[in-house]
Formats: sequence, structure tokens, C-alpha cells
Amino acid sequence: MRELCLLFLLVSSTIFSQDNKDTNAIEVSFLRGNVLPHTTDLYHLQGHADGVLMSFLKQTHGKDEWHSAYNFPDYGVYFEYQNYNNDFLGKVYGTGVLYNFYFLKRNLELKIAQGIGYATNPYDKVENSKNKAFGSTLMANTNVGLFYKKEHLIDKFGLQAGFLFTHFSNGRTKSPNSGINSFLVNVGVNYDFSKNNSRKIDTVAVKKNFNESIKYNFILRSGFNESPVIGSGQYPFYHISFFADKRFNRKSALQLGTELFLTNSFKDFIKYKSIAYPELNIDTNTDYKRVGVFVGYEMFVNKISLEAQVGYYVYRPFVNDIAIYDRIGFKYHFTPKVYTSFSVKTHMFFAEALEFGVGVRL
Repeated sequence: MRELCLLFLLVSSTIFSQDNKDTNAIEVSFLRGNVLPHTTDLYHLQGHADGVLMSFLKQTHGKDEWHSAYNFPDYGVYFEYQNYNNDFLGKVYGTGVLYNFYFLKRNLELKIAQGIGYATNPYDKVENSKNKAFGSTLMANTNVGLFYKKEHLIDKFGLQAGFLFTHFSNGRTKSPNSGINSFLVNVGVNYDFSKNNSRKIDTVAVKKNFNESIKYNFILRSGFNESPVIGSGQYPFYHISFFADKRFNRKSALQLGTELFLTNSFKDFIKYKSIAYPELNIDTNTDYKRVGVFVGYEMFVNKISLEAQVGYYVYRPFVNDIAIYDRIGFKYHFTPKVYTSFSVKTHMFFAEALEFGVGVRL
């Protein structure tokens, strides 16, 4: 009798694991919309952009705990092509990773994608001096979309339609870099390669306890950037942060902290401004360092978490940007205590740095 019970449990678990395996799908969407200039000196870059977005998806079915916690999202990679239909901007290509989150009985899809982009027609002092948006061919690419999606309308084929916001910017690794935003209408088809798209919640699984005490984080972010002066050179920066976070449920944590900004490109920029604009009365020896305080939110998915922060400079002798800054990015947690990060630090729509970081959470 005992052997029979064990056999039954073994067969049941095997069938269940097969039912919960990730499956494959693809989305192909056609894009049409407008470039959104965020400063007056970008108005000449307006155009009616069009393109294609292809998403190669792994559909989750409950194999891991985070699948059911997030209503069985998709994850995968994407490829994007966009023609700005503007002689100065040219075309861009993007590729990276994505998540699709679902709401309203899986009819509403939220797409979050982050990757790298390639511009065919960046700024050139002689041949393309009016492209103040792209200072380099390689850039960061961010996409956020909201779609109505219907799967299996005709056999394995379905449809989706909605809106997509795209952003391409090199994070001022090289000037100029105003970046370009687009707002696009999306219409496309999806195809499910699997035979069975059923999803089962494992009600037997033991739920994890996320009633954590306050954790303390130290993170060093670094990279290279250039001042707004074109051709002034790329210099390393070091952004050192200390903050406390409190995780209050499975998905979310709040942050409060402070950070020191050591941006070496500011040193030459201060000298340039003091000489080029004597009416501003800028001292050549003005301290280039800045100190900020910030609040943040972190959303834990699996080993990856998404992060957004808003900060305010409490110390900045050299005033060049607005006093409020923001950061958006993601982390990969190697262990509960050690993680790496990638983020974009901006002042509203103006990127200052692409940050690569290593941190500890104790």
C-alpha cells in the first residue's frame, strides 16, 4: 500500500511538472506614431515614426513561485526597428530583455523592456550637426507598453493592440545627448507554440515569509560620461549610496537614503563655464561634488528586481541642473546579500549617466 501511494505521488508530481513547464510564444507588432520633442531645440527632429516590435516569449505556468505571485507573466527578448522619418535622426534598432505582466483576466498586457540600441545617423560635427539627440551609435533603449491582448482567436493565433512609449539615449556617455522619446500606436498578432496554455496555482506550496527587518544597503555605481560640451572628453564617475530599505510584502520594498556624487566631467565643465560665461560669476575652484537624499521603491520579481528613486540635492555648489533627480533601473541578486545593478540617472528627461553598480544588503 505504501509503495502504491509513493508511485501515485511520483506520477502526480511528474504530470504536474509537465503541465507547469514554460511554453513559447511570439508577438509581432506594427508601430506608428510621433516623436515627442521635450525641448525647443529638438523641434526640428519631429516626425511620424513607424516600425516593428518583435517579442520572443517564455510563458510561465507556475513552475516557480514567482509565476503565480505575478499572475503568470511572460519573459523573453525583443527586437525593435524604428524609422523616425526624419533626415537628421535616421533609424534605430534595439534589442534586450522584457517582462509582460497581465491584468483583467489576462486581457490587459503591460510590457516593460530594457536593452541597447543602435542609431544609423548619430551626431557628426560636419555631416549631421543638427542631430542633438544621439551623440553616439550605441545607446540604451527603454520601452513601456500597454495593450489589449486576445490569445487563441483562431487556433494558436491572437491579436493585440495598444500604445507603446519608447526612449533611446546614450545616458550622456558622449555629447550631445538629449535623447528621443516616441509615442506609438501598436497593432499586431501573437502566436502560441504550445498545445495547452492552462495555468494552475499550486495551493500546496509553502508561502515564504517576507516580514523582514530593516535592511541596510551600500552600493557603488560607476561608468563614464561627458559634460554637455561636445568633444570635452569622457571621464569616470563614482556614485556612492547608502540607504535603508523595508520590505513589507512579497513584491515591494521602500527605500530611504543618501548618496555622494563624484562626477569628474564636472571639473572641466566648471572651468569652461567660468571662462566662457564670466557674467555667471562662477569660481574656477567651485567644488564639483554633490550630495543627495532620496526615496525609492523596489519591486521584487525573482532574482531580478525593478527599482525607481527620486532624490533632491542638499549640497551642490555648482548649479547646472534642476535640484531634483531620478533614477530607474534593475538589479540582479546573486545572493540575498549581494547584487549588481544597471540604472539610468536623469533630471526629468535629461539623462546624466548610465550606471553600473555592485551592492550589498545586510
